[in-house]
Amino acid sequence: MKVLLLKDPKDKDSGPDPYIKELGLYGFEATLIPVLSFEFISLESLFEKLSHPECYGGLVFTSPRALEATKLCLKENSKNEAWSKSLKQRWNTKPAYVVGKATASLVEELGLTPQGEKSGNADKLAEYICSRETPNSSALLFPCGALKREVLPTVLREKGIPLESLTVYQTTQHTDLQESLSSYFSQQGIPASVVFFSPSGVRFCLQHIQKLSGDFINHIKFAAIGPTTAEAMEAAGIPVSCTAESPTPQDLAAGIQKALNLQNC
Repeated sequence: MKVLLLKDPKDKDSGPDPYIKELGLYGFEATLIPVLSFEFISLESLFEKLSHPECYGGLVFTSPRALEATKLCLKENSKNEAWSKSLKQRWNTKPAYVVGKATASLVEELGLTPQGEKSGNADKLAEYICSRETPNSSALLFPCGALKREVLPTVLREKGIPLESLTVYQTTQHTDLQESLSSYFSQQGIPASVVFFSPSGVRFCLQHIQKLSGDFINHIKFAAIGPTTAEAMEAAGIPVSCTAESPTPQDLAAGIQKALNLQNC
């Protein structure tokens, strides 16, 4: 059975993509199609803020892209040296809150210790942060995307926990998306399952998939990587056959297996 994953492939240097690998263990033939392109912005501003850990109570990361922006802003030799010599150590006295395992591992690559990685989504991370922070303390620095959801900022604001957001990337549709989807459907046919990994993915892909699937769209089991994406799918009128219990290859593969088995019963 074929599964179409609407996400970027994992970095080539780090081996096979874990989602393709895990789905393969269940006997699925998975294919990745990159959906999004990212433009990184305000990197000088980000470094300026990272240069003053004394002004903040900690860091918050809810996406791998925010960490990619952080790595980029530290790329220059002088900035990397400043990070390695003192900034990293000073930030390590403060919490670095993360939303899941992907962000946690990238935070570790920066030399920081992640907290909250079992949260899985912004709502639960906000609860976790509120259980550990006190109102009116130093602001948490939150590098984020232009399309960030307001759940985390809203919850923290209501609890009196200061959060300083800085937009460090913008999301656009991948230039090859339409061509890649057309090529997949013409060569591979209608997949048994299509997995969305973000609300942006729903927005950019749905129209193309509806057109390419035609009357066969009702045969596809649509899956979501998490509740936020599932909400976006439902709002767009897509029936959600499964939502991964947590945003991991293991939980997604198990969810798809269950959804497709139910279909076959």
